[in-house]
Amino acid sequence: MDNIYEELKARGLIEQFSNEEKVKELLSTPTAIYCGFDPSAASMHLGNYVMISLLMRLQKAGHKIIAVVGGATGMIGDPSGKSKERNLQTKEKLFANTESIRRQLERFLDLSDPNKGELLNNYDWIAPMSVLDFLRDYGKFFPINYMLSKEIVASRLEAGISFTEFTYQILQSIDFYLLNRDKGVSIQIGGNDQWGNLTSGLELIRKLNGENAKAEVMTAHLITRSDGKKFGKSEDGALFLDPELTSPYQLYQYFINCPDDDAVRYLKVFTFLSLEEIAEIEKEHLANPGARIAQKKLAYEVTKDIHGEKEANHAIEMSNALFNGNVAGLGEKDIEILLGSLKKKVEPGISLVDLLIAVGAAPSKTQARTFVSQGSVSVNGEKATDPAKVYGENEALHGKYLIVRRGKKNYYLGAF
Repeated sequence: MDNIYEELKARGLIEQFSNEEKVKELLSTPTAIYCGFDPSAASMHLGNYVMISLLMRLQKAGHKIIAVVGGATGMIGDPSGKSKERNLQTKEKLFANTESIRRQLERFLDLSDPNKGELLNNYDWIAPMSVLDFLRDYGKFFPINYMLSKEIVASRLEAGISFTEFTYQILQSIDFYLLNRDKGVSIQIGGNDQWGNLTSGLELIRKLNGENAKAEVMTAHLITRSDGKKFGKSEDGALFLDPELTSPYQLYQYFINCPDDDAVRYLKVFTFLSLEEIAEIEKEHLANPGARIAQKKLAYEVTKDIHGEKEANHAIEMSNALFNGNVAGLGEKDIEILLGSLKKKVEPGISLVDLLIAVGAAPSKTQARTFVSQGSVSVNGEKATDPAKVYGENEALHGKYLIVRRGKKNYYLGAF
């Protein structure tokens, strides 16, 4: 308990405090802490996982954590970080997203005892509120000039912001006020882009309960890569926590391929390894950078924590299969994940030479025969030496896949 503040700082997780000394004091004894999650999509991503892992660390340190899914605020749309107005989603879609986010949070947070953790939906207390109650009980505490001064609003004034999104910060403030009043929540946490919303809630509590009200906020760094680009983006977009949207293998590959400058920093942010363990990994990594010790540990730990040990080990097996060429044991789903983007349609009865041309492994029949004669071609993990060999469903993996390897690193996929 006494060290959680120092640990969060040492891991580079916290950027801003409403009052650092008071936050430090609150964290020295068991306190209730909450964080909100936006159901604008059906799955959270790695950026959200930073906040989830922060709640997990706080819970393990003995604090009660409350995760709030924004079933109501999601209907409005948070203008934070947005350059233009959101398109409002249907209620049915938002309800489905809310349920999906709730299930994801349940995987990571200990909700077995309400004294340790709770999962709430702000739709439960905001939806029943009338417009008149909203305006009389809360709207009067938000001067227009104060709301305009918030960066989340000021940055949108030129492009335009609707009254709907303009009032978002009031709704989120109501969450903090009611959780402070009814659940004893004294700290709200959020990403650094939420600073304006968090401090608005703090101001509401101060106005209603006095300047000495027991309430503070703190924000986590928005994680970026060493090149300054936003973290968590692959060539295909965001890295989601839903394995159907981002496979455990894809997650593993993202981290194992991260630059040396990011690897140790990410170990502190994304894993639950102790700082002492991370220091030892860093020492070993710097002594032999080519072995990518930090990246391997990082990729394994993150994949394990998000998807489980079995999936993390399977991601390693899939990586090794490509590296070693032992692809014959890959499952159908594995093949699609690994090589699906390279898939080319071929017909059963195709010769080896024509296969190489069809999948893009050779530009001509002459070149294809040269590759074969040099012993640089394998199909489904077996070296291919006969240019005239014919491949059909019996030779294909799962009756339809022909995995072509040329050299050590070049892979192609033919599919019947």
